[in-house]
Amino acid sequence: PSKTSTLIHRKEEMSAQENRVMALSEWEDRWQEGKTGFHRSEVHNLLESNLDKVVCGRNEVRFFFPLCGKAVDMKWLADMGHTVVGVEISEKGIKQFFAEQILAFNEEPVPAIPGAKVFKSTDEKISIYQCDLYKFSSTVGGKFGGIWDRGALVAINPYDRQKYATLLMSLMNNDCRYLVDTLEYNPELYKGPPFFVSEEDVKNLFGGGCDIELLESVDAFEEKHKSWGLGSLTEKVYLLAPKAQ
Repeated sequence: PSKTSTLIHRKEEMSAQENRVMALSEWEDRWQEGKTGFHRSEVHNLLESNLDKVVCGRNEVRFFFPLCGKAVDMKWLADMGHTVVGVEISEKGIKQFFAEQILAFNEEPVPAIPGAKVFKSTDEKISIYQCDLYKFSSTVGGKFGGIWDRGALVAINPYDRQKYATLLMSLMNNDCRYLVDTLEYNPELYKGPPFFVSEEDVKNLFGGGCDIELLESVDAFEEKHKSWGLGSLTEKVYLLAPKAQ
């Protein structure tokens, strides 16, 4: 296809989803109603297979989990000696995490964010901030040596992506390794979330500040995706590292 037709197709792909909006209250409702099909009960295979490239031989890495839900991956990393900080809007999701992982926790206000709370495991290996992600910052939670982004970039409203990328890059230490999980499918067939995120999107969002490497591309199509109206779905995971200053 010509470059022009490719560009036109790209614009159509984007416009199919660019105005789709999920309010924070809708995510809260999903937790309240138990509509959490995005939750996985096992550690994510693409985190497991690429962890070495994120950790790079370091001990006690500080990991950030944007829109963490009750991801079991947090406990898995903490058990290896790393520390984990998550941000999640749903208090129900956070409390389910600590209950299901049989972890005692303390609950504290977050002075820098009115109305926010932080839930910390008693050993302080895992802290989850209950707040709007865009109110979180390095001033509140520090900077990180690792980020696992599964179900975050693909879940935020498409028009918020630049704001999201700017926030995530502001949370990265110089030696940070950011693993981001994306989904590719025909966005004209399913409105999302999870939303369609292409390699070009990742490069446009993060390429200014990060080197980007595609690590894995896997066929992730499952029976449930038929009910979304899809016939194929590809999962891709990228490794981002801050460009040398």
